[in-house]
Amino acid sequence: MTPTPTDSSSCPRLASSPWSTATAGLLTREHHLTVPLDRSGAGDTWPDGSTTLTVYAREVTRAGHGVTAPDPLARPALVFLQGGPGCESPRPSADAGLGWLGAVLEHYRVILLDQRGTGRSTPIDHPGAGGDDAGTARLLTHMRADEIVEDCEDLRRALGIERWSLLGQSFGGFCCVRYLSAHADSLERVHVTGGLPAVGRPIDEVYTLTYEAMRLRSEEYYARYPGDRDRVAALVEASARGELRDPHGVSVGPQRVRSLGSLLGASGGMDALHHLLERDPGSWALRCDLVDSLAFTPRNPLYAVIHESCWADGGSTAWAAERVRPAAFDADPTLLTGEHITPRMIEDDPLLRPWLAVAEALADTVWPRLYDEQALGAAAGVSGAAAVYARDVYVPLETSLATAALVPGLRTWVTSEYEHNGSRASGGEVFRRLVALAGGTVLR
Repeated sequence: MTPTPTDSSSCPRLASSPWSTATAGLLTREHHLTVPLDRSGAGDTWPDGSTTLTVYAREVTRAGHGVTAPDPLARPALVFLQGGPGCESPRPSADAGLGWLGAVLEHYRVILLDQRGTGRSTPIDHPGAGGDDAGTARLLTHMRADEIVEDCEDLRRALGIERWSLLGQSFGGFCCVRYLSAHADSLERVHVTGGLPAVGRPIDEVYTLTYEAMRLRSEEYYARYPGDRDRVAALVEASARGELRDPHGVSVGPQRVRSLGSLLGASGGMDALHHLLERDPGSWALRCDLVDSLAFTPRNPLYAVIHESCWADGGSTAWAAERVRPAAFDADPTLLTGEHITPRMIEDDPLLRPWLAVAEALADTVWPRLYDEQALGAAAGVSGAAAVYARDVYVPLETSLATAALVPGLRTWVTSEYEHNGSRASGGEVFRRLVALAGGTVLR
């Protein structure tokens, strides 16, 4: 069951392990599903000519339901779709506390999917995966929500499940909306946390809104910690002179430094950034913690390389975050950025730099549409609920509500109690609220 590209005349093909009790308090089993690499008809293949890849999923349920020999399949199935793009699903550990996952397991058995290209699915984690830059770029055109949803459908059929439910966090919510657009008949309920995409809206509009959100959040941060504005200015100036370096002695450029603003999109982020900045700029601790706190790191290279493409509901992205950056951000280097990826940020990171030509090719790609407004309007048979975070700096409130209005069965909970990571930070309370909202237990 090694997740490597393989051809199969019977694709898709499922290999599943027996249920295991190795994870304390849980029953788990693993699935490896062979699926087509390219469903678009473009004829893209791996360098060796193979045409499939492996998708990995871990199925999880409570070890006991108050009976001596619990049936692992007793609860309905829910697929968790991870944020990102380009990040694998979380790994459960009852010893570490189940948090939000524990709340989901109160109602469902959960399928944790490593979206194609990530984790234990066939990985695309180096720029030579496609043979050359152009080949790798072609591979990455098949890593968006449309193909991820088709992988889910293949898995659902292979497991013999008639309908299942979804939970999508951030980019995972984009996948949920694609699912509603393409296969609503396969869905029971849909839960979305901080992840309603901009349907039919240009990517430039999204980035204009997120820049304004980051401008306001930056000012809010400096109002709480006034002395940190000078600290940020000093760091940016040092980085521009090539004096700010990571633990390996590599220079950290100004655009990467300003992406520390991504911390401000999470609960506790303002305090985390302040505690980072109060350290001596030349200290080893700051150098180590700085690189771990930046928005885009080599740990998940696809997060940087395909980030803009996940927003594209048609058309090309053409480095939207760079093109629409407001003049205020050029005039004031202390205004921090969030999920705003630029070519310079990739070029300045020696481990991301080899991906630059791939990212350039993707920026020029003309993307097909992901969502169908008419199909979303016809998905009235699917109930669901979405947490829309009023202060979200990554997924704009305005476009989220416009998308929610397209789906008749989707109820929204707009809250400023949580930030973008509310699902995790709330310890499961956000999900419990969505369950009640989708089921009609609460009205809003």
